[in-house]
Amino acid sequence: MFRRTFWFGTGVAAGVWATTKVNRKLKQLTPENLAASAANKAIEAGHRIKDRAVGFALDVRDNMARREEELGEALGINTAPELPAPRRYAAIENRNSPKYVEGSTYQTYSYNRNEDH
Repeated sequence: MFRRTFWFGTGVAAGVWATTKVNRKLKQLTPENLAASAANKAIEAGHRIKDRAVGFALDVRDNMARREEELGEALGINTAPELPAPRRYAAIENRNSPKYVEGSTYQTYSYNRNEDH
């Protein structure tokens, strides 16, 4: 009697377990769940591709900057060029004007507007 009860209980438990598994699998295979899982996988794949692309772009930028430095050193273009001294005189000088001061490094002008009248 105990043996039959044991096997009956085992059969019921196996049947409940199998029914639960089959129902879960059927719910996973509905069109809505298949579409949702496909969309989630596509989003994950897009994130992976984006992360790889960003990493690649950063690597390219770093290597480009390093190569530019190497080329600049090899060609000698990284050093600042010697610039001429800044000009401290007007491009067009009016030497006939009484405001022009001979020998100065820059022109001195009177800012009194009434002086010319």
